[in-house]
Amino acid sequence: METGWVVHEESGSTTFPVLHGGMNPQLRHWREAATLLLAARSGAPARPVRCPLGPFDYEMLLLQRSPRSGFLPRAHVFPGGLLEAADFSVDWLGLLPALPRCGLGSVRPSSPGGNRAPVFATDRASLGSPLPGDVAFRICAIRETFEEAGILLLVSGPGPASDPGPARLLPQHHLPPAPELAEWRQRVQQDPACFLQLCRYLRCVPNIWALHEWGNWLTPVPRAGRGHRRYDTAFYLCCLEERPPHASQDDQEVTGFQWSTPPEAIELFKSQEIWFAPPQFYELCRLCNFSSLHDLHRFGSDRALEGCERWMSVTLAASDGYIQLLPGDELYPKDPDYTGEKKLFLSTDKKIEELMKEDSKLHRVVIHSLNNLTVHVNIQPKYKHVNPLKMDSNIVGICIKFHIFLF
Repeated sequence: METGWVVHEESGSTTFPVLHGGMNPQLRHWREAATLLLAARSGAPARPVRCPLGPFDYEMLLLQRSPRSGFLPRAHVFPGGLLEAADFSVDWLGLLPALPRCGLGSVRPSSPGGNRAPVFATDRASLGSPLPGDVAFRICAIRETFEEAGILLLVSGPGPASDPGPARLLPQHHLPPAPELAEWRQRVQQDPACFLQLCRYLRCVPNIWALHEWGNWLTPVPRAGRGHRRYDTAFYLCCLEERPPHASQDDQEVTGFQWSTPPEAIELFKSQEIWFAPPQFYELCRLCNFSSLHDLHRFGSDRALEGCERWMSVTLAASDGYIQLLPGDELYPKDPDYTGEKKLFLSTDKKIEELMKEDSKLHRVVIHSLNNLTVHVNIQPKYKHVNPLKMDSNIVGICIKFHIFLF
């Protein structure tokens, strides 16, 4: 099929310093990170409303990045951050259940045509790490959630909870007074190794069993932040039975936070009150499939055993906007430029509408403007995942109107 693309190629590459301490030392073009889709049951009981998506009985934690941030300044994101050597510390084995997976369920072998994402498939033992990557990435997501939002996702005993439902927080009487906990938070922000010390002090462990593998996004080459920062980020889902009573921004990396249902968050985005990068927008549209926290938790925990694939979008510049192509799309390159060394950029003189009519296999995010995105997917998702809903403005508006009226 003739695409009408023009491929631009430039020489040169961007590299990062070699990382040590249990992390992959072979990475040069990006760094590894973890993020958490934290869903908590809302305070008000769900009541039937005239909304095409139904009433939502949970909300997602959204953090606003500092305007001084070198990556996605002012954007609203899910909590998370860079993997640190302390997340791979051998000392965690003194708190967690025995290896090989510290009580985590085993991910099923990849189905034909599917490949386990490298961030999860990398043999960490061969890199000198005693801790599996599946464990270290979860510890990273939990630590970063404490650093950025002050929320501790810990349990008092090692091993998965006997209750298969959404996770519960530690009782308040199990935690130190707020001023002391704030001091611990500052220590962890300054030295990630202090998170293990905090867990020892509280005689608790990170609730890695409440985090379920959800996705994996690699920062695209054209969309790298200032300094060409790129991240290979593991996305986890965690469902809480109740909203944490105390959450606060750290006023360093994070300057604000809010709890919103997925449709509310998308409406705020479309009305230009907040801004998301395309991966966050995509995941919020995917979460719109689930109006029930129970259903979301059950789907997430069951599906996580299938694993996931890594997605890196490839940007196609049209005459009237941009399209971020994702794996499985008819126009997605057979051999994408993961490293950015070739500096390949795709462009066409065609309009977005023309491209949408010509192509039959769609997996893309159409970008008309900064706050006008639409996800188009008509392919079968891999790993038993679910496609995002196409969030039409009319659907979102109706849901928000009735949610505000009742709650």
